[in-house]
Amino acid sequence: MDGIERCIDDEIPFEIPDTWEWSRLGQVISLLSGTDFKPEEYNNTQKGMPYITGASSLSENGVLLNRWTETPRVIANRGDVLLVCKGSGYGKTVICDIAEAHIARQIMAIKKFISLDMHYVRLFLQANFDKIKSKGQGVIPGIDRNSVMNLLFPIPPVLEQRRIIEKQQELFNKITLI
Repeated sequence: MDGIERCIDDEIPFEIPDTWEWSRLGQVISLLSGTDFKPEEYNNTQKGMPYITGASSLSENGVLLNRWTETPRVIANRGDVLLVCKGSGYGKTVICDIAEAHIARQIMAIKKFISLDMHYVRLFLQANFDKIKSKGQGVIPGIDRNSVMNLLFPIPPVLEQRRIIEKQQELFNKITLI
């Protein structure tokens, strides 16, 4: 993250195939922290860009729109992973399914630097949900940037990322049938 190469050998939690590599998540993604607006800076009349305010704006199927702003500042784009970082829904993730939206301070947007399938990134975050939540601090639970950026992240080749996602979806579909 700061351009200095560091040895992480004694932190690696498990063996990975030779075609994979370990990285800190922050070395392969960009993490945007949102910002809030005063009530006069947003509307519910669909004027401007969608404004994602928090966990209640996210469903398993994507983003729910009920506010807009004509003065966006921190913008998430289609395909970014949205992570709720503050409040009761912290740790919740979704893939942004709209072209662009301003994000409130309760949301972080994860953008990729390298060839990554963002569904794999989301799956990784979900698999590490307890670890991420355990770092929640303060009266209002939350996740700080460093907790996300410093996560050790196993990176398989892109085709294998997709196979992992497909297998996970297949297994979850079977569980749903039970």
